[in-house]
Amino acid sequence: MSSEWAIRAEGLGKCYTLYDRPQDRLLQMLSRGRRRYSREFWALSDVSLEVSVGETFAIVGRNGSGKSTLLQLICGTLYPTTGEVRSRGRVAALLELGAGFNPEFTGRENVHLAAALYGLDTAQIEARFDRIAAFADIGEHLDQPVKTYSSGMYVRLAFAVIAHVDADILVIDEALAVGDAVFTQKCMRFIRTFQKTGTLLFVSHDMSSVVNLCQRAIWLEHGKIVMQGTSKAVSEAYLRHTLQSVYGESADLQAVGAVTHDASAPAAVDAPAEPDMHVAPALDYGARYDVTDNLEQARGFHSGGADLVSITLENLDRPGEPVFAGGERVRVEVVARANRAFERPIIGFVFNDRLGQALFGENTLPFTDATPVAVGEGGALRAEFVFRLPMLPNGDYAVFASVADGTLHDNVQHHLLHDAMLVKVYSSTVRWGLVGVPFEHVSLSVSE
Repeated sequence: MSSEWAIRAEGLGKCYTLYDRPQDRLLQMLSRGRRRYSREFWALSDVSLEVSVGETFAIVGRNGSGKSTLLQLICGTLYPTTGEVRSRGRVAALLELGAGFNPEFTGRENVHLAAALYGLDTAQIEARFDRIAAFADIGEHLDQPVKTYSSGMYVRLAFAVIAHVDADILVIDEALAVGDAVFTQKCMRFIRTFQKTGTLLFVSHDMSSVVNLCQRAIWLEHGKIVMQGTSKAVSEAYLRHTLQSVYGESADLQAVGAVTHDASAPAAVDAPAEPDMHVAPALDYGARYDVTDNLEQARGFHSGGADLVSITLENLDRPGEPVFAGGERVRVEVVARANRAFERPIIGFVFNDRLGQALFGENTLPFTDATPVAVGEGGALRAEFVFRLPMLPNGDYAVFASVADGTLHDNVQHHLLHDAMLVKVYSSTVRWGLVGVPFEHVSLSVSE
């Protein structure tokens, strides 16, 4: 990431004049300012930010918070009411569906039109057209009017164009959410390659994508910046705010950076499960795991309805062994205390990598949906998860833990910690993917 800026906005604001009735427009004009028949709506107010060359920067916020307005101001399709915004280099944007293409034109004609608007001449467009068509992969629909396209086909063609115009700055709104899985993967591969040389401005409601892709982020609410910082910090704060909005007065979620332990908390004691025999892995990845209890320093939030007390990782194949290699049978135990009665308590955990990507995890819902377990005020909850520990690449990992109450689609998180337990993996030779598996057999043979 360069110290030079690619995008700079200072005191940016966008105001719209709204009329309650069509005739009020005429009355406003005839009044010559002596009387107001309109009202102002500020879609964006006093927004300042700077995005460095080569940086991937996220904008998060609820629908109507001003995200799309900010993107359009940056792209130059809207003019600001106050402030100014500047960018360096060619900007290519994939904004909301319907922007940029003429619905009456065919896909082929729109490719030529859009590419020309990005500054490509006829020879450059012709030289790249086959690659654009192959990337979009919409077949014979390329010669049909865009108005007949599905939303997925539209995004395919629009993304194919911006991927081939040699942009310095790429602006992507939530439009990728309508693409199918195969095309989304293709887009993500392009984005990963683009990040090596270009500047990316990214808008998404998917916080894991924000944390995974972006270095920094801003959170917009009612057209104003609520928070600006690392993508991880902003995403966590936005998640808490979103949940609080959903819960309303049923829970008051307070941010926490530490947990105070109670000496009277239930002890996490249970007889270890008997280890079972398993086939030795064919490949030794050489991984070693160091596990650290981080409950006292963990960040998250709680409502006061319940407290996480402990989270432990136990080796069932080699009881008492503090070092893990991956592939062994383990038990994650999460202990919580209910500060009031709950009809359907839920406890869960997730292993996240350093970028916040969820690798694996589980919660007690599959069990409690079939057999609800109620708890009274002051009662202890103990959840156990027994599984084979996967192999992980070298790096630092954090275990997310939470205690909630409700069902899959209607629940309240009462205590949530993003990094309740820390895991460090070293000496690993896992080379492919985010998680390695213990292969039982690998061979290569030759036959005549």
